[in-house]
Amino acid sequence: MELESIKKIYAGYSNVYDVIFKGFFYPRIKHAIQSMGIMPGDMILDVGVGTGLSLPLFPKHCKVVGIDLSAAMLKQAKQKIKKLHLDHIELREMDAMSLHFPDNVFDKVFISHVVSVVPDPYRVMSEVKRVCKKGGRIVVVNHFKSKNKVMAGMEKIFNPVSKRIGWRSDLCLDEFIQKAHLKVDKKYKLKKIDLWHVIFATNNK
Repeated sequence: MELESIKKIYAGYSNVYDVIFKGFFYPRIKHAIQSMGIMPGDMILDVGVGTGLSLPLFPKHCKVVGIDLSAAMLKQAKQKIKKLHLDHIELREMDAMSLHFPDNVFDKVFISHVVSVVPDPYRVMSEVKRVCKKGGRIVVVNHFKSKNKVMAGMEKIFNPVSKRIGWRSDLCLDEFIQKAHLKVDKKYKLKKIDLWHVIFATNNK
């Protein structure tokens, strides 16, 4: 998917995103953030913050920078920050494939429902590893292609449709981990039958 197409799709979602997707995404987002082991003073990067579903979950003893490609989505996130007085969070419009941060800035990076949306997920992960401190934690929440042959076949068929509505459905978990050179500590689903994985990794550069 091209960047301009992504911007257009998610601008269209911006006013209804929470209504449509919160029930699907929020439980995993909440679980992942609460399991990150965020310490006082930690610098956190939230890649693809969208409308800010994740923002109220970050403890106020850390500093959070949320980025997103979509100005329309960020507008919704800014309203949440103002309404909830989330003074420890700042937002920036930014391409996840080209992060405007120096090396070794963040203690932890959270990437929720992003790697199957961007044109190049491995470029994103390279940038994430660059800006995350060595030994820092990288947490990815995302849909990956099922290992069940029947489900995988259906996902392959559905992939052209899913791209039109904003993401790809054929990204393979093991291939993603290998190509992203992730040092994975644990990976799992919240439920036995689930479309999304949670991945915890240590940044090994």
